[in-house]
Amino acid sequence: MSLLESPSFETISSEIKSTTHPGGSYVLALTSLGNHYVSSASAPSNAIHLFDKSSLKCVQTLKGHQNATTALRTVRSIGGSDRHTLLSAGKDGCVIAWDERSGAPTIQMTTSGRSSTVLSCDASHDGLTVAAGTDLQKEDAFILYWDPRKSAVPLRVHGSTHSDDITAVHFLKNCPSPTSAQILLSASTDGLVSTSNSAEDDEDEAVLNVGSWGCSISQAGWIRNSSTNRVWAASDMETFSCWSNELDMLQNCDIRHPSVHSHGRTWVTDYLITCHNTKRSDSNLAVFVGSNEGDVALLSSSDVTDSSVPWAINSVWAKGHTGVVRSVFWDETHEILVTGGEDSKISTWRCPIPRQSSGFDEGVMDMDSAILKRERDDEMDISESEPEGKKVKRQS
Repeated sequence: MSLLESPSFETISSEIKSTTHPGGSYVLALTSLGNHYVSSASAPSNAIHLFDKSSLKCVQTLKGHQNATTALRTVRSIGGSDRHTLLSAGKDGCVIAWDERSGAPTIQMTTSGRSSTVLSCDASHDGLTVAAGTDLQKEDAFILYWDPRKSAVPLRVHGSTHSDDITAVHFLKNCPSPTSAQILLSASTDGLVSTSNSAEDDEDEAVLNVGSWGCSISQAGWIRNSSTNRVWAASDMETFSCWSNELDMLQNCDIRHPSVHSHGRTWVTDYLITCHNTKRSDSNLAVFVGSNEGDVALLSSSDVTDSSVPWAINSVWAKGHTGVVRSVFWDETHEILVTGGEDSKISTWRCPIPRQSSGFDEGVMDMDSAILKRERDDEMDISESEPEGKKVKRQS
């Protein structure tokens, strides 16, 4: 993997607005809902906070989950509702759809007697199926499916797709056929990425494709474009991979390996924060990475399936955080980047649109490697219908 500076590269050192989490808790996840940015707080708070987009003032607080809120995302509909809804999961074994106006759950789905932590969740494009992945309990980790209109017990349970914590579940969204809309991507610390037919009761028949990476997978998602769908995944060791629709591995690289030294500037990647689907990149994928000093950078590639194609560093957002940045949210509509970190701070930044990655001057670059390890031990996720959010394992 090589890293080049984009011709339109820019360092942004001035925030638009900033605020802090009540109680000084870590900002574990970020998403958007209407006129609000939404964050998830670490223990002991575990609360979900809504901030006015213009002022960043906290205008509503939801109680979140007991022990920990492990996943937060925005889904376009749920249970027949035609309004965007917050969906969260937690160590209490629940998946909750929230009414942000009243501050109360509208739908609550449980693991039905299974003493499992729910690590990941998503709703199908039509909102009529909710899926969740659990941690490993004894010898089993489950993918559970609910009909949110009848949420008392799971509709079906698949217990052999994965053999360890299920860190990501994502329905295929904006697809042309109802059959494609039933496809669920899942990833696990067992090193497997899998696609399944969520409407199939028989688990042996439900599994469509499986890819084995051989390392613990902390997050994954779809790369959607007009011609074909692919999959990205990230490991606990800060490696990045790209997979075909049939889950054949196309690229596997250490995202920390290259650094840039150019025109008196230096960038060294210490960890991958998240990836985000966007039509503003040649490959339909933007990769957000961070430094241990609290800076954030946007990387892109003209072809993430080809390891010989160089990556570009498009922008760096600097001096906003002290320490690890846990989550980012790219509000493309308003050209705003929202960042949240272990310093309990939430910041909004101007986010320039990256140009297509071609025509680099390779002569001004010097490649370097930086190998740094971080301890991780909790899970976060946010919606694919909104920009993707970081799934991380770090101390709460």
